[in-house]
Amino acid sequence: MTTSTGGPSRTDGLWDLAIVGAGPAGSAAALGALAARPATRVVLLDRADFPRDKACGDGIAPHVLDVLAEVGVSGVLDDWMPVRRLHLRHQDASVDRSMRRPAYVVPRTVFDSRLLDAAVQAGAVLRRHRVRRLRAESDRLIIDDVAEAKVVIGADGAYSAVRNSLGWPASGRRALALRGYAPTPSDRAGQQVIAFAGGQQPAYAWSFDRGDGVSNVGYGELLTSRRPPPGRRYILQRLEHLLPGSVRDAGDWLGHHLPLSSWRWRHPTGRVLLAGDAVGLINPLTGEGIYHAVATGVSAGQVAVAALGENDAAGAGAQYRDSVRCMLGSHLRHTTAAARLVSLPGMAGAGVRAAGHEQRVFDDLVELGLGRGTLPPSTVAAVLAARAGSLAPSPRSP
Repeated sequence: MTTSTGGPSRTDGLWDLAIVGAGPAGSAAALGALAARPATRVVLLDRADFPRDKACGDGIAPHVLDVLAEVGVSGVLDDWMPVRRLHLRHQDASVDRSMRRPAYVVPRTVFDSRLLDAAVQAGAVLRRHRVRRLRAESDRLIIDDVAEAKVVIGADGAYSAVRNSLGWPASGRRALALRGYAPTPSDRAGQQVIAFAGGQQPAYAWSFDRGDGVSNVGYGELLTSRRPPPGRRYILQRLEHLLPGSVRDAGDWLGHHLPLSSWRWRHPTGRVLLAGDAVGLINPLTGEGIYHAVATGVSAGQVAVAALGENDAAGAGAQYRDSVRCMLGSHLRHTTAAARLVSLPGMAGAGVRAAGHEQRVFDDLVELGLGRGTLPPSTVAAVLAARAGSLAPSPRSP
């Protein structure tokens, strides 16, 4: 278990890299930087002691482990049960198939702490401090007048103090979700279950089996200006309606806002980089954000070190923007388009029916929702055919 070494101090001298937020994006940024140049002086600043809980669906896509392996971190989830089946429902349509690669369901108290431990073992210094503001000097950034660094990475979540210090706008669209933990019923064991709501999409309830007799359960939906944000009572009612039995014995409820990604990803220039939730990188279809957090965190750390090595810290922001656009640009455009499509009447159910009809369509939709996949024209055609009712009878799901 990692513990902080006290608050930051200007007597620490000038850090090469200060990372605000020690969750998945921040720890991944430290790992990316230190894998690229182990001698980099890296400090991680977080307001919380670890382990700490975080509102989340707890799903860890295999793509996350791929990125971590690239920076020398492996085996972090070997003692957790892989989840191989995904069950999707929308009213009278359903599909239950094996995913091409298994996912994991791991509490954030566990996953975040292990990732942070890896970052500290790699050489990062953890300090407990709640960052409130950032100001620039000619060759450095000053953090609350207690620490200074050549480059800063903001990985401090949806309400990022680093982003606010830049005056950079928050992500436009948001969703609201409520998460709890409940005993896993036998008919949902070994599965990730998603039950889409009727009406405005995206909105769904979930039950993700952790493999230890407990499931992460919850409900989330897109926020719009046309109606007030849903309250806790409404959310629990929707969860129980869509997945009966999820609420009665559940506890540890936590709510959270999700800043959703959009068509064209933007990022400021300069010495400050933003990763994960801090820059609105959450899949608008599924609410998945761990993969984007880890992938952009590693990229931010690598870019920061490269810019420092070139004596061009001021150019880090532009380099990072190009790196993320290259990695995620097509994916972000396709998820934005898919989120708009699924809001049309009948499209959510059509997607479920098309996925039930053909494994390839199922795999494409899973990749779009969990990784950095795109929508092939053939998959779009299959969904539209399902919506028009022109699919042949569905074969049995494997």
